[in-house]
Parts: sequence; structure tokens; C-alpha cells
Amino acid sequence: MSDKQITILGRADSMNVQAVLWGLAELGLDFERHDYGHRFGGTDTPEFRAMNPNGLVPVMKDDQVTLFESGAILRYLAGRHGRAPFWPHDVIKRAPLEMWAEWGKVTLQGHFTAPIFRQLCFVTTEKRNMAAVEEAIRVFDADLQILEIQLGDKPFVMGEHFTLADIMIGQSLYRYFTLDIHREHRPVLSAYYDRLTDRPAYQEHVMVDYSALKVHGA
Repeated sequence: MSDKQITILGRADSMNVQAVLWGLAELGLDFERHDYGHRFGGTDTPEFRAMNPNGLVPVMKDDQVTLFESGAILRYLAGRHGRAPFWPHDVIKRAPLEMWAEWGKVTLQGHFTAPIFRQLCFVTTEKRNMAAVEEAIRVFDADLQILEIQLGDKPFVMGEHFTLADIMIGQSLYRYFTLDIHREHRPVLSAYYDRLTDRPAYQEHVMVDYSALKVHGA
């Protein structure tokens, strides 16, 4: 590894890694990334296996700090390097941002990644439970309706300014919009997605081609 201060370990096409790289780029921080800790390959040294027995990714090393899991990493980075309105230091002002960031990480990603994305991209047609996938899409679409209500006529989740909540929420939208599935027409969400894709950091770190990972018959 080089002498750059921040090192990220995890595949570039991992949604959680993408969110962290996007956050680092938005904060203007220098970093390097190495593949690590996935069944698809990458370095997995005894040193990191000892510190990370559950194989959580991404892993971040920042000076003497080692952190695992994208939500924890992004909050650490925002707290250390972010400024208002991206990350208000006043806990009261930050509370609603924290709520929406957690909603994006737990609810939105949870309702999308395993029940929809992994089923359509990693499970063969004959083994896929399409009834379950269709129900998951219905649930996820209800989540997106909640997001549209929050957005209203605002450009970003918290208002006029881009914040950490947009990273935690926006990381799921690229794959959602590029999957060949039936979806409700949501003009507010589509306009929000277009604003995200206009950001250079989103283009570089989130809009990563994952089609090579799709299974035959997906």
C-alpha cells in the first residue's frame, strides 16, 4: 500500500464500497482502494481477517483508525471532515439528517439489495421465486413513494443542499433504474436521480458496470 492516509478495502462494484468512495470524493479526500474480503477474489490477509472475523466490507484504514461497514465509515468521515450543511455538528440540527441516512441504509437498501437485486442478478431463472421478487418490488416502490413525499419540490432529501443522507439513499437508485423491471412512473424521483447522476463523484464511483456479474438466465 502507498503512503496515502485513507485506504478502502472492498470491490469497486460493491454497493457499500461505492457509497463510501462516493462520500470520500464528495468530501474531497484522497484515498486508495484494494479488493478485499469477497468470494469474488481480492486480498484477504491474516491481519485483516483477525480484525474483521465476520468479513464485513468495506474496511477503512485512516491513520491509526480501522472501521468496518459503510454506515459507520461514512459517519466517521462526515464527522471528521464534513461541514454543514453536508453534516451539521449541532446534534439537534443533524437529527433529521441522521434519520434519513439510517432509513436509506437500513430500509431502502435492505428492501432492495437481497430481495430484488441479488435475485435478478445472481439467481438463475429456474431457481428464482418471481412471486417473491414482484412482492419485493411492490414494497420497494412504496419506499420510493415515501422518498418522493420527503423530496416534494426540494432538490435534495434535506432541502437545497446535498448531504450525507443523499449518499445513503442514492446508492440504491443507480441499480434500481438500470434493472429491467416494471416500475411506477415517479417524476419527482426521476428528477432527483438525474441530479445525482450529474454529480461527477456519482458518475465515477456509483455508476459501475455490474453486468458481468449477472448469472446466465438472469
